[in-house]
Amino acid sequence: MIAAPLAISLDLDDTLWPVGPVLEHAERVLADWLAAHAPRTAARTDATVRAALRRAVLADHPGRAHDMSFLRREGLRRAMQQAHEDPALADAAFETFLAARQQVTLFDDVLPVLSRWAARVPLVAVSNGNADVARVGLGGYFAGSVAAHALGCAKPDARMFHAACRIAGVAPDAVLHVGDDPELDVAGARRAGLQAAWLSRPQFAHRYGDAADPAGFGDLHALDRALFG
Repeated sequence: MIAAPLAISLDLDDTLWPVGPVLEHAERVLADWLAAHAPRTAARTDATVRAALRRAVLADHPGRAHDMSFLRREGLRRAMQQAHEDPALADAAFETFLAARQQVTLFDDVLPVLSRWAARVPLVAVSNGNADVARVGLGGYFAGSVAAHALGCAKPDARMFHAACRIAGVAPDAVLHVGDDPELDVAGARRAGLQAAWLSRPQFAHRYGDAADPAGFGDLHALDRALFG
């Protein structure tokens, strides 16, 4: 049983929108930009090369594993160096990718439920990714956001959840965290002293099997009814 919270924190990717199509679109936009502005990099950098570059960046910067923006930008810079093109182009390439990454398609339940919740309690976004609630058009619903790349750690680190509580101005045990990942979101939030609800959207629930919370909610409407009737 979940007690009615005084604040709600929410994951973003695969909670408020499906992230797979977003990233596929952003990758296509980036590929087109590279073909026009860094053609040698575009020709030489396939999925295998990108994966190898990412591993190399992680090996050189293990303390930045939480920072998706750094990993992407540094991977682009190294790809350009290998292709003998100007690595300074990596900044513009990354910004092109990041802008496309904000072009999300919300699940149908998101706007009506966020509108209802935001009228009741503070909402805080908590994400390991680099989506921006203001840039995706949801800024008006949120009191603030916590991003892994800005805080210096990632879920399930308790600091992510405690930062959300500070933004909301509410003690952890009165905050409900909502997310799609049973470990990063649900278990992480509970270990940090928050309440948690697993958003088990049907298209994603198969990922987790027995690791998932059996008391998950199929959509935000179901969770809203459980919380506020």
